[in-house]
Amino acid sequence: MAADPEVIRIGNCSGFYGDRRSAMREMLTEGELDVLTGDYLAEMTMLILGRDRANDPTLGYAKTFLRQLEECLGLAIDTGVRIVVNAGGLNPAGLGHRVHEIAQRLGIGVRVAHVTGDDLSSRAEELGFPGYLTANAYLGAWGIAECLTAGADIVVTGRTTDAALAVGPAAAHFGWQRTDYDRLAGAVAAGHVIECGAQATGGNYAFFTELTDLAHPGFPIAEMHRDGSSVITKHPDTGGAVTVDTVTAQLVYEIDDARYAGPDVTTRLDSITLTEAGPDRVRISGAQGEPPPPDHKVCLTTVGGHRNELTFVLTGLDIEAKADLVRTQFEAELPRRPSELTWTLVRLDQADAATQEQASALLRCVGRDPDPDAVGRSFSSTAVALALASYPGFTLTAPPTNGSVYGAFAPATVNSREVTHRAVLPEGTAVDIEPSPRTQPLAEVAEPELPAAPPAGPTRAVPLGTIAAARSGDKGGDANIGVWVRTEPQWRWLVHELSPQRLRELLPETAELEISRTLLPRLRAVNFVVHGLLGAGVAAQARFDPQAKGLGEWLRSRHVAIPEEILS
Repeated sequence: MAADPEVIRIGNCSGFYGDRRSAMREMLTEGELDVLTGDYLAEMTMLILGRDRANDPTLGYAKTFLRQLEECLGLAIDTGVRIVVNAGGLNPAGLGHRVHEIAQRLGIGVRVAHVTGDDLSSRAEELGFPGYLTANAYLGAWGIAECLTAGADIVVTGRTTDAALAVGPAAAHFGWQRTDYDRLAGAVAAGHVIECGAQATGGNYAFFTELTDLAHPGFPIAEMHRDGSSVITKHPDTGGAVTVDTVTAQLVYEIDDARYAGPDVTTRLDSITLTEAGPDRVRISGAQGEPPPPDHKVCLTTVGGHRNELTFVLTGLDIEAKADLVRTQFEAELPRRPSELTWTLVRLDQADAATQEQASALLRCVGRDPDPDAVGRSFSSTAVALALASYPGFTLTAPPTNGSVYGAFAPATVNSREVTHRAVLPEGTAVDIEPSPRTQPLAEVAEPELPAAPPAGPTRAVPLGTIAAARSGDKGGDANIGVWVRTEPQWRWLVHELSPQRLRELLPETAELEISRTLLPRLRAVNFVVHGLLGAGVAAQARFDPQAKGLGEWLRSRHVAIPEEILS
């Protein structure tokens, strides 16, 4: 592993399947690293790879990784940087074989290992998950650590936890034990921060206008220390920024509550402290860990059915009446009504508009059905046939289509003893990785004592985002919104102002949904989980923002009465 026994520099070059292709080369050439990781998997990706494998059993992995590696394998070997990626998807052995082919073609000697055991698809019915295309357990870090300890230059995995890609190298480098829960928790925190790439260096950052150079943000690095603390940074002279706020943004991304559970350790997010450690350097310290739960999380995906979407443009006067007319006509003329038909009128129009676009609203119609014929060409052609017989100014944004397949995601758990976690070492030896020697069922964290509410005083109605940042995302069919502020007076106000009920008032689309709240005082953050907002997950496209990426920004745009004394 790395030359420094007390520090290991772990970088990231991918946050999803489709991230910046040049990032691997940039990370290998713009500064020093010991390990380079890449996260290529998400719920939607597993469905895509499942369909690839159904068409060709030799596929099922992220093909873009091979294109990156072909350009960069020589660089990695020459600089001694080891590569750890979950690009193996549903076929890590197959991807490992392809890596060997590339190395042989390039004349480069390389030791490749892979990790298996996450894919439960062939046993899905036996385990109580019938009818799913893919079923994958989230593996932990110890298979990766075993491969690196055996001397692997490249480790390919399937579905692991995102943080495991960083935890494994750290555990191997420092010789951590399975029960070093605080150290492991610190590594999980660092891995969670860097796993989404440029989101830790200014990407998707609420206060992005404060950053001077966001044209091409660099990718993040975690300098991991033996005690489990870390410094998040980036290569010198690269774009973006690493600040307490950009790191906070990623820490509160796609979490549930104060216990961040994984197969190796449960990390207490409410124990973490962030401090500035220099320009573009933020220290993560104080992480506390607990034994992991006795079950592994499982990602289940399947084809949910078929969908088709139409968007009518309504311009000028009588927008509501135009929408009512075309809806009535369309539903009456449909040769077959889909099992699900959803209409959404988006009022983007302005009165006395200076441009036609500004005078127009959009009426979206989405049809879903198990039968492709119910939402096929006849569905969209029905709309086209109304063109000369409906509202004045009738137009659609796209021609008729045949519709498409959509996916569905479901979370599940399986007893860890049912998961055969296995490291296949460079020489081909397979080593079984036992489940955690100790487990602890998850339990709710009691809400900490609230700070005293700020005294009454003059307020001003301004957007919440004037003082608060937010980051939101998807957790299967649920959405999370992490909201944080920068000062203690602002925190005292936020924690009393932003309750679940207040969130429902500010975001009326959540009014009928269950909302849970977690306080993270050390981060001056409040995290909400809005249960069921995203239906069957991102692949089902239940909302126009199916991953809830803009949910936090909607919340920040809402006007609230903020005390004037905390507005500066």
